[in-house]
Amino acid sequence: MKAKMILTTIAAACMSFSVMALTINEAKSQGMVGENSTGYLGVIKGSGDVKKLVADINKKRKAKYQQLAKKNGISLSQVEKLAAEKTYKKTSSGHFIQVNGKWVKK
Repeated sequence: MKAKMILTTIAAACMSFSVMALTINEAKSQGMVGENSTGYLGVIKGSGDVKKLVADINKKRKAKYQQLAKKNGISLSQVEKLAAEKTYKKTSSGHFIQVNGKWVKK
């Protein structure tokens, strides 16, 4: 009985590790996230782990965008708009982008 509980715990830990190890490219390939019209990632579908991944990346993006805005003497919204244009162009075919508020495959 105790061995069964240990195996169940190990299996649960392995499954949660694999979910936590999800990369942004995997999430994009699986249609869980996409590039939105404001230069950030958006969640299309997914669990709390996907939402956490997106929040972490968006936090880093925003910090970088703020640095760029300050360095270049422009507004954050201008940097976000430029970033959105750039990420749309760089998004791989088959991944999602947000167009007019709707998620579409590129």
